[in-house]
Amino acid sequence: MIRHPDTIAAPATAAGGAIAVIRVSGSDALAVCDRIFRGRAPLTEADGYTVHFGRIADGERFVDEVLATVFRAPRSYTGEDSVEISCHGSAFIIFEILRLLTASGARMAEPGEFTIRAYLAGKLDLAQAEAVADLIASSSRAAHALAANQLRGGFSRALDTLRERLLHLVSLLELELDFSEEEVEFAGREQLRETMEEIGREIGSLRESFALGNAIREGVPVAIVGTPNVGKSTLLNRLLGEERAMVSEIAGTTRDVIEERINIDGVLFRFLDTAGIRSTDDRLERMGIQRTMESISRARIVLRMLDAAAIDGNEAPGFSLRADQTLLTVINKIDTRPGLTLPAGALGISARSGEGIDELRKALRAAVDVEALYHGDAVVSSSRHREALDEAHEALCSALESLRDGRPTDLLSEEIRRVTRHLGTITARGEIASEEVLGNIFSKFCIGK
Repeated sequence: MIRHPDTIAAPATAAGGAIAVIRVSGSDALAVCDRIFRGRAPLTEADGYTVHFGRIADGERFVDEVLATVFRAPRSYTGEDSVEISCHGSAFIIFEILRLLTASGARMAEPGEFTIRAYLAGKLDLAQAEAVADLIASSSRAAHALAANQLRGGFSRALDTLRERLLHLVSLLELELDFSEEEVEFAGREQLRETMEEIGREIGSLRESFALGNAIREGVPVAIVGTPNVGKSTLLNRLLGEERAMVSEIAGTTRDVIEERINIDGVLFRFLDTAGIRSTDDRLERMGIQRTMESISRARIVLRMLDAAAIDGNEAPGFSLRADQTLLTVINKIDTRPGLTLPAGALGISARSGEGIDELRKALRAAVDVEALYHGDAVVSSSRHREALDEAHEALCSALESLRDGRPTDLLSEEIRRVTRHLGTITARGEIASEEVLGNIFSKFCIGK
């Protein structure tokens, strides 16, 4: 375990609460706290995972009554001796305790330094360390589930499984190289191809999950589109429950994309109120329409609004969608046409009165399947992870091409190793080492017993 020369301290909770937690970590954490903590016994004599009531004092001056929780190395978040001081949430009290800790031998932690120490101590891999920030920043139930699964190692375990299978393939090929004079083929080429293709499908599944993972992390983008004055801004205001977008009877009022976030049943949505689509000679309005088309291309859900007063049931979307996008057709102002028969699959609403808005919310939520998150499935949410998976996929395709072309075993082995190198950048596990290959060979193939 890496031992750091200094002891660090910092608040572990956001400002403004009734209770605050100050975390102290390092080889001298217990001794540093004992210089300001007055309890029944010194913390240096306490067992790990115990909580102690006492007070913080500056000499004879009382600062606060606190609870001090002791964690002994290596069974702590950072892998070091640690203390978590639970105090009252007063900004003055927090400042005083931190001042006393630093005067007693600690220093203020740099941003993310506790998690860096946890990573260096082997408590977290790189993907899990990144998930800590995502967990803190999560603003919906789905985003929390996504980050929590990654922090618990769900994504890392999926990558470790792929790595083990690639190690197995490399071990088979290395055996062939060792017995090249006997012309022994330990890895049947057809079976090798099938295994590599199966690994490719699993990598592909992780790559495809990025569309959902990134949308959950950043908010599912929903483009509200339609002709001018169809009620797009009124609908956005209705969903938000407040007047955020300007509403006017003048066509073309919205000339830029307005973005707002709304949490619907545990999923964060990013609504994009766009400029109305129509033919116009107004240069600024044309620029707004161009941005509308760009918003449609970025959206996961396109909410197309039509006016009940002008509907004939045969309106074409006016734009094309990708296979991974969902189109929801909404007929607005249905209160102006009682008894109107809606086109199949369309939702009727009145953005002004609120009629049909609950059904629209349900339809939006149903369009995003997040059950995989709650079952612990691996879902990719980081662009860095997606890029590494893309490179791993490209390397695997190259290895399959080498296999089809009958290239030498050593070249094929190196290309499979390249796949593991790219996957390894996600968790910082690294490429396959020679010792791992040897260990795998002797444990599974019993060469020489």
